[in-house]
Amino acid sequence: MAKRMLLTLGVALLVISGLGFAKYRQIQTAIKGSHFEPPPEAITSVEAQKVKWPATTSVVGTAIAIHGVTVSADLPGKIDKIAFESGKSVHQGDILVELDTRQERAQLADAEAQRELARINFARRKGLVDEGVISRSDYDQASAEQKSREAKVGELSATIERKTIRAPFTGVLGLRQANLGQYMAAGDPIVPLQSLDPIYVNFGVPQQTAGLVHVGQPLQITARDQAGAKFAGRVTALNSVVDETTRNIQVQATVANPHGKLRPGMFVEVEVTVGSDRDVIALPASAISYAPFGDSVWIIEDVKSPDGSGKTYRGVRQQFVKVEGSRGDQVGIVSGLKGGEEVVTSGVFKLRPGAAVTVNNSIQPANSPTPKPEDN
Repeated sequence: MAKRMLLTLGVALLVISGLGFAKYRQIQTAIKGSHFEPPPEAITSVEAQKVKWPATTSVVGTAIAIHGVTVSADLPGKIDKIAFESGKSVHQGDILVELDTRQERAQLADAEAQRELARINFARRKGLVDEGVISRSDYDQASAEQKSREAKVGELSATIERKTIRAPFTGVLGLRQANLGQYMAAGDPIVPLQSLDPIYVNFGVPQQTAGLVHVGQPLQITARDQAGAKFAGRVTALNSVVDETTRNIQVQATVANPHGKLRPGMFVEVEVTVGSDRDVIALPASAISYAPFGDSVWIIEDVKSPDGSGKTYRGVRQQFVKVEGSRGDQVGIVSGLKGGEEVVTSGVFKLRPGAAVTVNNSIQPANSPTPKPEDN
């Protein structure tokens, strides 16, 4: 009985071992025979080519009026007449506001009568002193009286003239800040006045490139909020000190502004030449993977299959590059990339080293050094 049980147990163990070994072989065969490959990523690409870029730097500038003031009352008085409209252009010397001068004009009439009397007295005493009838001191007193009356007339005439407020230069008026009949104290504002053509543009350049900027150097101004309008200008002054906070030197350019599109306080882009032309590889900005440890691009090339079969497929390799400068939609690569290499231009965020890719260039990202956006 015991023998039979042992024999049965041995046979069962043998059968179970055989089944387990057979299953193990099946699994091993399945593992060796299967190799999962994710589908290739769809991307766009461009061939890297060397181009000549001018050595320019682009900085933000601010438009400043060459002449800009808030016209104010010179003397106190009540506004008797307003001769301008807000936002209109005026020429130097145009009357803007007239203050009430009735009191001054009455005082002027009295002063003119006193001056005439002093002139007559002086003429009479001049004849008497020549005849020796009066002393020289009486004659001097009459002369001084005449000059005093003359000065009084001049003072009152100047006061009346100062109460007629004129445009100090040609420009464009802002919004009126005074009303008819309002009493104005000395210094009260009336209206802003800005000279817009030409106009200054102030901007800063780093101290290491300041030596490449000089007076008379041409530059280009772009106003993005004016449909990308461009203006030509020239450097007219450099500051004599370096800003201790930014280590920049302030530069002032004079820009022609015949249509008044540039307004004081407006931000603009300034493109300044800071050296000779250089060779770069220009790529769309979308081709660059920016990271704290370095900027990189993805290069498309033949990659060996990891299954050891020796076959190749179209895959990507990450290449670190040095980015320096930009123009329009493009950025400049100065090292790390060679001409003729095929570079991924979109879809870089989903790539990994060795990933399979398929190129579809039916739709390409923007890649123009001088884009012209639509005026929306």
